[in-house]
Amino acid sequence: MKKKRFWRISIGVYSELLLLSAVALMLWAVAVHNDAYEQLHDFIEAHEALELDEVLVGLICAGLMGFVFAVRRMNDFRREARFRRSAETQASWTAVHDALTGLPNRRFLEQQAVQMIAERGGMQCHAVLAIDLDGFKRVNDLIGHDGGDALLADIAQRLRRLFPDDIVVRLGGDEFVVICKTAPALQLTARAEEIISLLSCPVAIKGVHVEIGACVGIAAPSDRQAATLKDLLLRADYALYSGKKAGRGCAMHYDPAMDGAMSGRAKLEQQLRRAVREKAIVPHYQPLIDLETGNVRGFEVLARWEHAPGQFIPPDEFIQIADDIGIIIELSENLLRRACTDALNWPAHLKIAFNVAPSMMGDRLLAHRILAILADTGLAPRQLEIEVTESALVRDLDTATAVINSLRKEGVTFALDDFGTGYSSLSQLSNLTFDYIKIDRAFVEAVGKDKKRLKIVKSIIALADGLDIPTTAEGIERPEQLAQLKSLDCKFGQGYLFARPMTFTEATGFLQNTAAPEGIARLKQA
Repeated sequence: MKKKRFWRISIGVYSELLLLSAVALMLWAVAVHNDAYEQLHDFIEAHEALELDEVLVGLICAGLMGFVFAVRRMNDFRREARFRRSAETQASWTAVHDALTGLPNRRFLEQQAVQMIAERGGMQCHAVLAIDLDGFKRVNDLIGHDGGDALLADIAQRLRRLFPDDIVVRLGGDEFVVICKTAPALQLTARAEEIISLLSCPVAIKGVHVEIGACVGIAAPSDRQAATLKDLLLRADYALYSGKKAGRGCAMHYDPAMDGAMSGRAKLEQQLRRAVREKAIVPHYQPLIDLETGNVRGFEVLARWEHAPGQFIPPDEFIQIADDIGIIIELSENLLRRACTDALNWPAHLKIAFNVAPSMMGDRLLAHRILAILADTGLAPRQLEIEVTESALVRDLDTATAVINSLRKEGVTFALDDFGTGYSSLSQLSNLTFDYIKIDRAFVEAVGKDKKRLKIVKSIIALADGLDIPTTAEGIERPEQLAQLKSLDCKFGQGYLFARPMTFTEATGFLQNTAAPEGIARLKQA
């Protein structure tokens, strides 16, 4: 766009000069000859016979007018140059600053902070204070995300005032970092307590007085341990985690013993927080197959944590932890946004089935969040299917009902997941409207082995058929399972027999391979 704008102005200079010169000559001809209209033709033919002074007058007039308009065009050039410089400066600033608070962001830490610190005396002269807000999710639930954003902007201003000569960074969500001049431990503790005291002051947001707290982790260089910025950030994170375990409003220094204490779940929690911030948890896709036709109906979105290059941690090892430590909403929103973006590259009749954590179904803003993501990405609501477990409904049936009704009204479909393994299944089916029922893999695995469980599967399919709700069998791995389920009139299925969870690129290739008749036949006979 910038190049087009530049050439448009450049061409305009010369075309305008030529045009104005021609117009000036015509006007001059009209002025010199009384019968201009009659004599214009004669003037053009006889121009070589004109007196030299008459020709000079015409050229001077044309030149003056051309000069005036050339000056005007040069002003356009200057404005364009200023515009481009301003746009480039703004783009550079935006890339390393948080749009909400104006503070430097994570990219700033990665790209520019080290250089700034080196100019101020090096890392050995600086300490890191990691800050995490207490109770911020409750504020979001109380006054909405706009109110939460206003609170974050206010907190950013308070931190700026408290650390005018230091580097204050917003990492994302409700996490901040301050890189300040190092000092004895007691002084750093005092500074951390200043932060806690400052952020604990109530503030009026949207007419509501809200009050939160904060925990601070402190990491400073020592003679015994050399430290890069990355090292200090990690140590401050460890100290922050230990402080949050100790309780609200706690300031804690890093201790080398924390490295050992961060093993097991504690270390996993810390790594998980970082993975969510860095969007290292990505969607994989397992196809949903029409058992009668062999066509792909859509894909279930499955979270995979790329813990190391090519090494993925399955969701049953981290989803519950994310829920426990309060980052499940951020994780789910990142995952859904990525999945919606991927789905835009597939045929519009395909759905993506997305699992919603039980705790999220009690969030009255869930429908708004999902619809906002659909609007941002451009995916049609009818292409999204939300999978809800029975336990999610039992937690807060009223809120869950409101969420389901709001989304169904917009075209989003719903599946009751893991049917038969939770609570009050029949009452949920009578109170709520579902588009699909998913038969849990525990029952499907027993098909062909356990007669009692086979009867349960038959009963579930018969019940769903009576309610005109199609069923999807999870975990189909053996041909005999598929044959038995097809004989029971189960409509859809998924499992390793058809395909394992795949990356976006692999799923796209799978669609291309199964679009051919031989691909469909292979799936029908799988």
